[in-house]
Amino acid sequence: MIRVLLVDDHAILRQGVRELLAAAGDVEVVGEAGTAGEAIAAAQTLRPDVVLLDVALPDRNGIEVIGDLRAAHPGTAVVALSMYPEAQYAVSAVRAGAAGYLPKASDSSEVLAAVRQVATGGRHITPVLATLLAETVDQHHESDPAATLSVRERQVLELLAAGQTATEIGQTLGISIKTVSTYRARLLTKLDLSSTAALIRYAVEKGMAG
Repeated sequence: MIRVLLVDDHAILRQGVRELLAAAGDVEVVGEAGTAGEAIAAAQTLRPDVVLLDVALPDRNGIEVIGDLRAAHPGTAVVALSMYPEAQYAVSAVRAGAAGYLPKASDSSEVLAAVRQVATGGRHITPVLATLLAETVDQHHESDPAATLSVRERQVLELLAAGQTATEIGQTLGISIKTVSTYRARLLTKLDLSSTAALIRYAVEKGMAG
């Protein structure tokens, strides 16, 4: 029996995935968590074979959590889940130690295939992700500063490009204005830019403005 820990801040999504996995017969959902802190504690207690982990958690960057889980529990495979397509966060997730990446729009057969594959030590690499990983070998892609952005940094950048103020971004993401300012400062440093206007232009050029 494959023991799975579900980590997502949306209870309805967790319920749907739990029912899907339970129906498979060879998978048991041994625990659920809605935050990074709960996920790390649950993994320590339950020692699951697989963690299905949302990369956009309310309290911490999910990509960082992947690294923490893998460091503390090398025998546990992590499959990153995201509402975003592979092009945005999949490479970062795999580099952090994820054994696979699944957009939340994936069908049930792919979710089950991913869980079974990583539980036996394999990786679940979609054709799109395989292409993206191959492209990162190219020095041009390796040097692109956008590839170094965390999930939360990218979210802040996208919201800036959408015209939101720091207050509005804080309300959207559930973080303080001070934290938004911290992310903005990180973006300026990582992207070697000097103003919010420059950040917005960058986001537009990269196709990140919604």
